[in-house]
Amino acid sequence: MIKQILKRDGRIVPFNREKISFAILQAAVAVGGRDRVKAEKVTDDVVRLLEQRQRGDSIPTVEEVQDLVEKALIERGHAKTAKAYIVYRYEHALKRAGRKSLTYSADNIPYEKLWEALSWAVDHNCVQLRQISECIRENRYEQLIRDCEEFYGQELTRAVEKLSERLDSVKMVIIAGPSSSGKTTTTIKVEQQLKPLGYSFVPINVDHFFLDLKDHPKDLRGDYDFETPQALDIPLINQTFRSLLQEKRVEIPFYNFKTGRREGSSGHMQLREGEILLIDSLHGLFPEMSEGIPEEQKFRLYIETLSQVKDGTNQFVRWADIRLLRRMVRDMLFRNYSPAQTIRHWHFVRRSELRYIVPRLREADSIVNSFLPYEIPIMKHRLGDLFPAFVREFANDTDSADAHDRALRIQRVFEQVPAWTDERIVPRDSLLREFIGGSEYDY
Repeated sequence: MIKQILKRDGRIVPFNREKISFAILQAAVAVGGRDRVKAEKVTDDVVRLLEQRQRGDSIPTVEEVQDLVEKALIERGHAKTAKAYIVYRYEHALKRAGRKSLTYSADNIPYEKLWEALSWAVDHNCVQLRQISECIRENRYEQLIRDCEEFYGQELTRAVEKLSERLDSVKMVIIAGPSSSGKTTTTIKVEQQLKPLGYSFVPINVDHFFLDLKDHPKDLRGDYDFETPQALDIPLINQTFRSLLQEKRVEIPFYNFKTGRREGSSGHMQLREGEILLIDSLHGLFPEMSEGIPEEQKFRLYIETLSQVKDGTNQFVRWADIRLLRRMVRDMLFRNYSPAQTIRHWHFVRRSELRYIVPRLREADSIVNSFLPYEIPIMKHRLGDLFPAFVREFANDTDSADAHDRALRIQRVFEQVPAWTDERIVPRDSLLREFIGGSEYDY
């Protein structure tokens, strides 16, 4: 019986076959599979091969186990899953070595938008965290809020102008972007500008197209991965979109999040003149979702927190960290999900974003920068006291290495700005209200 395994850093830890099964299942999900039984059979093969190789008190290494996973997958005929597993393994090897990823290209960076954001930040004296702190000390924080809101409003106007040029042919608007980028508020504000032109959005809730929970993989903590497009019934989504754009009356399924199953119907939909189908989804740009729909009928709007604020070491505050803070607050307020659970789950979110969302950014017809530099002191007020404990809690947990790195990085950001407690000065129609509450919009 295999009882221990040798980690890459030389530590010997208890052997856990569930980690092997989970890694195999995750690779399968990446190529459209989700069969736990097959994953368990491959794991059985790996464990059996390990036991055959064991000599006395010898301890297998992580590399040995991964080699055997590849071998077992190939021998059982799971070539696509084997390829996904090999790519995943190699990507992590590159990351450990501090080298660039082969899968995720730097070409996805919207340099023109970053230049606009940096230029604006320089003009408004908020290109450094210390300058945001100075705004508070010098009683200029309310002006910073007004300036930030005005910049975001200008971003929306430019996006709507591009959309307006194509209103004679566009039948579907796809609002895409990573988690907590502000897609919902952006959608509401875009529609407000379209209504005087005689157009309105008809939203479709893609969440109703989730597959039954029994078909979803879980991690070792029992956490389901809802962040991957493979969690959705993509063929049914595509069929539904096509029918709607042909002005057919379509029945929309109902997904019961309490039972984890699709149960019956949530009603019918049919587009009328002047109505545009709205797709507000993390995976709106995933090609299979709108496959076969003419390009001229689609307008892709991408939302991201394109922060150009630097910390005291001249490093940019990471976009994903800004969004993580937003999601932690929103999850705590509206989803009964603790900040610790959110930050532990974030590696799922980022993995899915990097694989399925960020690479599609270049296909967007317009990009909106939703970052609000003034939000950092407010987030410190909401969450700052939690991060020292997170850093300590995750430090000795090998399964929480990603959470530890993020917690430490955010704690250092918070150390450089004061907390702002009076949220009454945040406008009620602000995008930030989507996360902190108190919005005039109904979410």
